[in-house]
Amino acid sequence: MSRVSFATGRVAGRWARAGGAVAGVWPVASAVLVAVVLLVGTRGAAASQPTARPLDLLADALLVACSLVLALRARHPSAVLIVSTALVLVFLALGYPFGPLFLAPLVALCSAVLAGHRRVPYTTTALAVLGLAAVHMLRNPGALPLAGTAAWVAALVAVIAACEGWRARRERILQADAAREEAALRKRSDERLRIAQELHDVLGHHVSLINVQAGVALYLMDDDPEQARTALTAIKQSSRDLLREMRATLGVLRGVDAAPPHHPVPGLADLQELVGDACAAGLAVRVEVEGPAVELPPGVDRAAYRIVQEALTNTRRHSGAATATVRLRYTADELTVRVDDDGGGTRPTRGAMHGAVDVDDGVSGDAGGSGVAGMRERAQSLGGTSRIGPRPDGGFRVEVRLPLPGGRRVAGGGPGIGERVG
Repeated sequence: MSRVSFATGRVAGRWARAGGAVAGVWPVASAVLVAVVLLVGTRGAAASQPTARPLDLLADALLVACSLVLALRARHPSAVLIVSTALVLVFLALGYPFGPLFLAPLVALCSAVLAGHRRVPYTTTALAVLGLAAVHMLRNPGALPLAGTAAWVAALVAVIAACEGWRARRERILQADAAREEAALRKRSDERLRIAQELHDVLGHHVSLINVQAGVALYLMDDDPEQARTALTAIKQSSRDLLREMRATLGVLRGVDAAPPHHPVPGLADLQELVGDACAAGLAVRVEVEGPAVELPPGVDRAAYRIVQEALTNTRRHSGAATATVRLRYTADELTVRVDDDGGGTRPTRGAMHGAVDVDDGVSGDAGGSGVAGMRERAQSLGGTSRIGPRPDGGFRVEVRLPLPGGRRVAGGGPGIGERVG
């Protein structure tokens, strides 16, 4: 079952449950009301039809029967229409007077059409018109009720058209409600995917730092306790940052943070701190910025930061590189993020970042890890492109181009070209 049909079914189910109480009372109440109208109205009409058969117990029974059967029209609309129409024709064929007795079949006809039935209501209506004309000719030999029949046909066509229009309007409302719910479901699903991606990036970055610093502390614990203390302090800070970011991210998922977040969403403004963490873990990082800084849309700013974070994390974990360069190139309509490393150490195994190749069309040349897939998905979700793979002269490169819809230039911001950090 598609998500749209699933949403439509949920909306229809809610409509059915909301109308359940009314559906249980209204058919019976309306059937009783129609019975009263038919009994009183037919007696009033009989006074002006002296040639008609006088009303008796059988007449009252037929009027009550064709009315009370309407109580079942919610479950059996077509059958109720057939029964009520047949009882009315029998009533007239026995010579009883004309009156408001057509109200019962008319209510049944509307219920059947609104329920979505067409073949039985249309066929029954046509046969009822012919039967009514036949009864009229039997009661008035030699008379051809052409004008009356035409008037009845026109009236019935108008009623059917109105019912069809109402049913179509109701279906459009139902579909609109289903479309809104489907959009809400898709939005929630996309938000959960984004949160999962954020958690992957946060965990990968901080756990990598903790692992490196823990290794340094263990190695220097005996020979250089002060340096080991520094590494343990970095572990404590990194774990604190990890817990803070995880709480902020999971708080969005649980909806428990009613107040605004205490910390802003990470962006390129936090790039210096990110690079500082990488340098503390032993990776020399150089940051270069080309072009005047641009005030980025929040989604682009967050994606650019996470891409740099993921690239540096994987460089430390997999490449054995000693240095890395982060280049940001701003133009009026595009931000280019490029992270290069010298790849001087052991190359990763299959499934690690450097074992995958990503090109502009987003097709991976190998079964890359989730880091490559995450960077590619971030770029694609913003309409950008990515090129991730080994450099011709050695090392590895992550290059992502992100479009900047409506970006505007601001003064200053960001390190200058060739600025070295760490």
